[in-house]
Amino acid sequence: VQLQASGGGLVQPGGSLRLSCTAYKLLTEYYAVGWFRQAPEKERQWVSCISGHGDRTTYYADSTKGRFTISRDDAEKTAALQMNRLKPEDTAVYYCAVHLGPCQTLLAGTIDYRGQGTQVTVSS
Repeated sequence: VQLQASGGGLVQPGGSLRLSCTAYKLLTEYYAVGWFRQAPEKERQWVSCISGHGDRTTYYADSTKGRFTISRDDAEKTAALQMNRLKPEDTAVYYCAVHLGPCQTLLAGTIDYRGQGTQVTVSS
């Protein structure tokens, strides 16, 4: 089972990035898919989650609500995180993770699989 996050980069404040998470050999339709981030010397923070099993309920951290949008394409085994109006405090390594259960459990830290992260830097 592999998860691969991509799409990070350097962007100016107010800019946008779209992160992608690709799952290989993983039935993502059964899994909740979440995004986490971790900045240097800071605790891991959950960013967003989208439920599995056909229920596409989405969850967002307060700091990202209204700016970030999570989506998934189970046929393509991908998920995406569209990030708009980026701020310097969004700078972190972002990674995707999945859990065969509800988003609430995933976001509480029960991660079944996670991929390597992608660096997002918001700076002028």
